Amino acid sequence: MNKLLQRSGLRDIYEKVEAAQRITDDDCLRLYRSHDIAAIGAMANLVRERKNGNTAYYILNRHINYSNICILDCDFCAFYRRRRDAGAYEYNLPQMIEKAQEALKLGITEIHIVGGLHPSFKWEYYIDMLRSLKALDPNLHLKAFTAIEILHLSWVGKRSVPETLAALREAGLGSLTGGGAEIFDPEVRQVICHAKETAEEWVDVHRTWHKMGGRSTSTMLIGHVEKDHHRVDHLRRLRELQDETGGFTAFVTLAFHPENTKLPDLPGPSGYDMLKTLAIARIYLDNIDHIKAYWILMGMKLAQVSLSYGVDDLDGTIIEEKIYHMAGAKTPQEMAREELVKAIREAGREPVQRDSLYRPIDPGMIGRGGLTAPLVDAFGELGPARPTEASYTGASNEGGVA
Repeated sequence: MNKLLQRSGLRDIYEKVEAAQRITDDDCLRLYRSHDIAAIGAMANLVRERKNGNTAYYILNRHINYSNICILDCDFCAFYRRRRDAGAYEYNLPQMIEKAQEALKLGITEIHIVGGLHPSFKWEYYIDMLRSLKALDPNLHLKAFTAIEILHLSWVGKRSVPETLAALREAGLGSLTGGGAEIFDPEVRQVICHAKETAEEWVDVHRTWHKMGGRSTSTMLIGHVEKDHHRVDHLRRLRELQDETGGFTAFVTLAFHPENTKLPDLPGPSGYDMLKTLAIARIYLDNIDHIKAYWILMGMKLAQVSLSYGVDDLDGTIIEEKIYHMAGAKTPQEMAREELVKAIREAGREPVQRDSLYRPIDPGMIGRGGLTAPLVDAFGELGPARPTEASYTGASNEGGVA
C-alpha cells in the first residue's frame, strides 16, 4: 500500500479493493462524499489494470441519429423536435445507406444508431433500415436503439418486447445501446424525463435482451438534479442486473449538457465530478469488464486523464454525433484513428483497436470497403440481409420539415 492510501480515510475500502472484495453501497456513498480523488483514482487504477492491464481500447465507428422528431418532450433533452419545429429532421433509407457506405470506406466496424420516438415511422422502416445496412457488409455490427426505442417499436409493431427484439435481431441488430437509463430514481426521472420509461422497464428490456444472448452497454447521466445516493442506487441496480445476466459489455458515465434544454440553470458536471464518477464506477461495478470515457462529451484531454482513473476505453471515431452537439457540446464530431492512437499513447497506455464486443482487431484486416475478414456476431454468423431501396413517406433531408 502506498503512503497516499495509508494516510487516506478510505484505507478500509482500499483494503477491500486490493483483496478483490466487493465494496458495499455504503462504501460507494463514502467514496462519493470523499474529496480524496487521488486515493479514489489509485483504487480505480488498481482494478482497471487488474482487469485490462495497460490496454486502452478504441473502435472505428459511425453514429447515425436517424431522426430527432420525437413524441416525448423530456426536460433534459436538447435533441428532440416536433415535426414542424425548426431544426427537425429525418433520414430516409437511401440517405442512411449513403452515410454508411462513406464510413465503410474509412474502415469502420460498427454503426451506432439511435433517434427520437417518431410519430409516423412504420415498423418496416426500422426493419428495412437494419437489413439494408447489414447488407452493405455482413460483418458490420449494428449497435442500435435505446430501451425506450425498443418499447416504442414494440408498440408500433404490435409485438411483445421479446418478439420485437427477436425480429430486430433477425434483421441485423447486433447489440443494444445503453442510453435512456439517465438516473433510475423515480423522483429524479419525474423532473428530467417524466414521460420516459421507468427504471424497471429499462432494466427489463436489457434483461430480456441479455437472456436472448445479446449484449448491451450501461449508462448513467450525471450533473442535473440527482444526489450522491441516487447515483449509488443507480449503480446498484446495474450491478444487480449484471450479476443476473452478465450481458453488459461496458459502463459509460454521461454528462448532462444544460444548454438548449428546459433546465438551462443547472451546471452540468465538472471535470472533477466526471473523473471521480468514472473512478467510483470502476471500483463499484466489479462485474462489468470495461469503463468507457465518451470523449465526444468530455473532451479528449479529460478523457486521456481518465485512463488513469479506471477507464480502459475511449470509444471511437464516432463521425457525426448529433445528440450532445445539439445540447451545446463544442467537441469535434469525429476523430481519426491516428488521433485516438496518439491520445492513448500520450497517456502511457497501449492502444488496441476492438470490435463491438471487445475482441481485438488487427487494423490490417480492415479494407477500404469495410471488413475483409469475418467477425462472429454476438449471436453467431448472420448472413447478408436482403437489401431494399424502400423510402418512407415524409422523410426529408436533415433540417427539413415534413
